[in-house]
Amino acid sequence: MPLTVADVLTLPSLEIRLLAGAGGLTRPVRWAHVTELPDPVPWLRGGELVMTVGLGLPGDAEGCRAYVGRLATAGCAGLAFALHEQITEVPPEVLETAARLDLPVLEITGRTPFIAVAEAVARWHSDERVRGERRTVFGQEAMARAALRSGPSGILRALAEHTEGETLLLDPGGRPRAAAPDTTRSWHAEAVGVAGEAVEAAGEAGARHTAIAVDHGDRVLQMQSLGFTGPPRGWLALWTAGPTDWHVRVLANQAACLLAIELDGVRRTRTHAHRQRAAVLSGVLSGEPAFAARLAEICSTAPPPYEVMVARAAGCDAAALVDPALDAVADVLGDPATEELAFVCPRPEGLVLVVPEGGSATGGAPIGGALTDRLTALSGREVVAGGCRARDLGEIPVAVRHATGLAARGGAGYAHVDELEPWTLLRDAVDPAVTALFADTVLRPLREHDVRHGTALLASVHVFLECGENLEAAARRLGVHRNTLRTRLRTAERLSGRSFSDASHRLKLWLALALREAVPPGRLD
Repeated sequence: MPLTVADVLTLPSLEIRLLAGAGGLTRPVRWAHVTELPDPVPWLRGGELVMTVGLGLPGDAEGCRAYVGRLATAGCAGLAFALHEQITEVPPEVLETAARLDLPVLEITGRTPFIAVAEAVARWHSDERVRGERRTVFGQEAMARAALRSGPSGILRALAEHTEGETLLLDPGGRPRAAAPDTTRSWHAEAVGVAGEAVEAAGEAGARHTAIAVDHGDRVLQMQSLGFTGPPRGWLALWTAGPTDWHVRVLANQAACLLAIELDGVRRTRTHAHRQRAAVLSGVLSGEPAFAARLAEICSTAPPPYEVMVARAAGCDAAALVDPALDAVADVLGDPATEELAFVCPRPEGLVLVVPEGGSATGGAPIGGALTDRLTALSGREVVAGGCRARDLGEIPVAVRHATGLAARGGAGYAHVDELEPWTLLRDAVDPAVTALFADTVLRPLREHDVRHGTALLASVHVFLECGENLEAAARRLGVHRNTLRTRLRTAERLSGRSFSDASHRLKLWLALALREAVPPGRLD
């Protein structure tokens, strides 16, 4: 707390009494200064207790009023007189004007020299500096202990306690995450607004980290971005009495560093967890049966349906987009618990993202557009992405193939399968029941043979047709000898009763095998 005129009146070993201007006793005293100039204002900076024996005091009433008015306008803390040989009483015009302007007028009485007052004020400020350093050390130790015991919430409580204020932690997008006290306060809305403006300005100007102070007179809102490199990881808001003491600013900086370390640790843990989830999803997309069958058992997953995205950026491989994509998912979903259930997987075809369909940022609509925009902003690259709906975990590989096709279109921005007219026409033309009956009728002999004998006729026929009936290419993709594949195809011809030289037979097999993949997943309901 600052030294006030009222405090000066109570300093030990000083004999001082108040003559006028009691309404200004709360004025802070920065220094005690002796001057006998008729106009000392040009040599003052504000906050001084001006001490004089009256040599420079004008001899007329109007001059006295102007003298006091100039001191008050300059922000002086007060005017102190020593009544001796020069003047034996303070002119009434001085007392009258001082009372009207709430400028305290003091009398230094007894054997109190001016130097004693100056020394007492200097000693108080020196002692206050020591007290501030002690408060700072105690506060820093308390926040360090709180960081070890309670994490960010403990840091916020310790900072609030040792600054006699209130604290708020915001995420990178400016949304509240924790507070001390743990209730919504009236100033929280202003803090959210300030952070939002800073985020918007950073996106336009490329600014990274910043500190902002909003002065409300008796209260001050301090905002500080969190993080050491890259975009801010969050925001610390501190609401304290104004003007802000230096030790409060030091403690706020210390808290920001501790929170940044905590958030960096959380970020590293999040990245490691998502790397493990990405490895599992990559196994599923590569056709690993063990992963595909047990995806929900190996990884926690959000309830279906899902929005499946494939994102690409020119001159940038998928791995380089992982960190900004994780931040984009956290920002857009706006819920740490939901963000933990997403998949962010770098693949040769691009960065694959699997997120719950709909989100708070889009009111339940597809969030691919918001994710693409945020990823573009965080990565600093033009991102092009395609999206597709997956009704369940089993449809994710097919949805990735459709999203990959859209991501390969070039340009920038996001496109969803539902936005493309040809897919809509085909989807609306297909009857799910008829499709299932057709596929079962055509493929039943091959499927039953695979089940009874443990063969792979269906997969072999599918690859053979996908390779344009090129035996060598299909064998290489399947990883078998061409003679092995030739034997499988002859068995398939025998079971189906038709030769692969029959174009209509090949068409029926192809439709039965590929129709569900030709129509985007989740639409044959």
